[in-house]
Amino acid sequence: MIHTADVREWRALDVVDSDSHKIGVLEAVYVDTTTDEPAMATVRTGLPTRHRLVFVPLDDAIVGPGYLKVGYVKTLVKQAPSIGTDDVLPAEQEEAIFKHYGLAYKPGAAGERQLARR
Repeated sequence: MIHTADVREWRALDVVDSDSHKIGVLEAVYVDTTTDEPAMATVRTGLPTRHRLVFVPLDDAIVGPGYLKVGYVKTLVKQAPSIGTDDVLPAEQEEAIFKHYGLAYKPGAAGERQLARR
């Protein structure tokens, strides 16, 4: 299991897919607001002048020396909803990320966001 205390050490790790193909570089980790456990990561992808941040779930993720391996293939991750490198994830776009990966989306009882950046 991935622990919240380790998150700060992960920044700038290479993110690789389930077949060890490099997807990009870890930018940030988002935690589930109900459990405060790491749930999603943003990965910086694209050309140096046209970077974007794609979201990938951290379920089944493994941290190794210099990399974070996620349980999804590169093509699926690259097609995921994304934001600009200086943007913030709008609340109304959270559900689309979960849907892209076939995961259930559970906002808070009062409609709070499910993800918070760490």
